[in-house]
Amino acid sequence: MRFLLLATLCLYAAASWAAHGYALWGTLKYPPGFSNFDYVNPNAPKGGELRLVSNLRVSTFDKYNPFTIKGSAPAYLSSLMFDSLLVGALDESAAGYGLLAEDVVLASDGLSATFRLRPQARFHDGAPVLAQDVKYSFDTLNGPYVSPGYRSMLEDVAGVDVLDAHSVRFRFKKPNRELPLTVGYLPVFSHRWGAGKPFDQVVMDPPIGSGPYTLGPVQFGKDVSYVRDPQYWARDLNVRKGSANFDRILVKIYKDGTAKLEALKAGEFDLMRFFSAGDWARRVNGRKFDSGELVKQEFVHRLPTGYQSYVLNIRRSKLKDVRVRQALGLALDFEWMNRQLFYGAYQRVQGLFGNTDCQARGLPDAAELALLQPWRAQIPAATFGPMALAPRTDGSSSLRANLRQAQALLRDAGWSYRDGALRNAANETLELEYLDSNESGARVVTPWARNLEKIGVKLVYRPVDFALYQQRLQKFDFDVTSMAYAGTQNPGQEFADLFGSKAADQEDSGNHTGIQNPAVDALISDMVGAKSLAQLLPACRALDRVIAHSYLLIPHWSANSHRLAYNAWRLDRPARMPPYAQGESWAIDTWWAK
Repeated sequence: MRFLLLATLCLYAAASWAAHGYALWGTLKYPPGFSNFDYVNPNAPKGGELRLVSNLRVSTFDKYNPFTIKGSAPAYLSSLMFDSLLVGALDESAAGYGLLAEDVVLASDGLSATFRLRPQARFHDGAPVLAQDVKYSFDTLNGPYVSPGYRSMLEDVAGVDVLDAHSVRFRFKKPNRELPLTVGYLPVFSHRWGAGKPFDQVVMDPPIGSGPYTLGPVQFGKDVSYVRDPQYWARDLNVRKGSANFDRILVKIYKDGTAKLEALKAGEFDLMRFFSAGDWARRVNGRKFDSGELVKQEFVHRLPTGYQSYVLNIRRSKLKDVRVRQALGLALDFEWMNRQLFYGAYQRVQGLFGNTDCQARGLPDAAELALLQPWRAQIPAATFGPMALAPRTDGSSSLRANLRQAQALLRDAGWSYRDGALRNAANETLELEYLDSNESGARVVTPWARNLEKIGVKLVYRPVDFALYQQRLQKFDFDVTSMAYAGTQNPGQEFADLFGSKAADQEDSGNHTGIQNPAVDALISDMVGAKSLAQLLPACRALDRVIAHSYLLIPHWSANSHRLAYNAWRLDRPARMPPYAQGESWAIDTWWAK
């Protein structure tokens, strides 16, 4: 059987079951029969307890189903309780290795991928993981009761066929290098979960997954615990060796950030990741740090920066004009904030794909221009010039000059100062609401609001409780908010949920900006359909340019390290962090108790 070059198929067997893993562009790092991932301690002892604190913005949880739209599930539930067909390595990007699946075959025409399940795979209730469960999971996640992000991600999957009890084939609408990984990473759960109830009514039914942990004792509003399954079916599998080492993982819940920090200092939990540069620089100290019991350490990673940003909802009439949106961004003085608020800890986010090969720089090259040219009438003219960069206030730039430019843009957009306020032709004032779920966010929003006031724009800070915040986001009922978008080395179909026209009209989709542009849809399609890096890079860089010059997002800031404080007397860890590890998930997965 001849396979597409975009797949890496490394192990052939007589029955044509070929690969122990799948890689997008090249060879897999780990060969067939590898013993364990390099970054784990395969002899790590099992036992003990890891005490964590929830870093979710939600203060508590009200369901055990992490996939449905309404409500909030406990932190870490999905990663601890559900296995998938493939699992990624933390020292390699764009590759997956068999977990539930023993091997994978990509059809020669690229229109299907077939997975053979391991016969030993078991759910927590002891039942085998079968092909019908894989199909049930896919159909459910692609159904009406689940976040529409799954449907957008799976849009190019035509369906799933059960070939026999342990074999399942995913059919694709068109060849797509990413789809074998997309379906391979889907969580798999038992068709018995919820006992046949509609999925939106599966709320407090404990999940029936096949992951290394099950739910333990729960104190609502206080904590949730997970207990290691001593009969975990994959405990000796090469992709699981050295992981899931704690017998119990306790996740404590605090509604107040100050109380959370003081609890760490008092020794009430073992590990905490810090997102606040001020806390990290000034408040992560005390007796237990002096004694060496608690250690603060920065772990440098090679993850994409992501594009954490202020999000402008262009469904709102006052934000439809690109000149207004550009003016709002010119009032943000990042350099001042980095000095005065962040202790110089951050760099400015630049575009959608910072710290990856997809990041657009300088002028578009010939391949990018070929993709952009057909859409010249639908995208800003500046897209064909140098890449839009976040405004600066250092060197030859200044806040005063930026604010003058912002005033000129507002005038051109029809806003003029009269009767004591900035008004448009309909006599509306330029007043916007900033929606947040955390009052502490006012600290970083206030300097921006002060600068906006200088050009006649009023930004009203509106903190609400998380349940209302979530509801308003789902219904796109906001002017401005902030989002932390994860970065990726290999962008694909998920961008249809974030920026696709269809998603703009789907409640609870990821398209919070509300953009509906055929050029963006076409570039996402080009990106998803790329069969080589030479095709991918122009498409993602062209998309980066269009989004940047549309001024839908006002970029925030990022760091190239994970800031962790942990209890060195209770925890031990591998000597190095793999480059693509995600913060505390590295500790959950590979650390162990002393």
